[in-house]
Amino acid sequence: MKNDTTLIILKIILSILFLLCLFKMPYGYYQATRFIGMVGFALFAYFEYERNKSLNGTAIIYLALALLFQPFIKIALGRTIWNIADVVVSIGLIISIFWKPRKVIKRSSGR
Repeated sequence: MKNDTTLIILKIILSILFLLCLFKMPYGYYQATRFIGMVGFALFAYFEYERNKSLNGTAIIYLALALLFQPFIKIALGRTIWNIADVVVSIGLIISIFWKPRKVIKRSSGR
């Protein structure tokens, strides 16, 4: 499960990077954080897709976050909304480390 450990470490690093965005930082820091976030969320989406062999809700959320944080076409939300987004995403990443999805048991209809 080396891959899971790497993903956990990446989630922690991203959480810290997003929380540091709450402080006054040079503009280059925000650019780098957006790029790292885009790459990280794209990787999370890819590994989630590979794990389930389908595009599930979690993979779609990661793809949406990759698009939100991509640095090429800027989404102007304002500093306050970006700060809220950074905190919400950081909390979501930390929760996703401990959240274990339940396995769905498919029952046959017996027919």
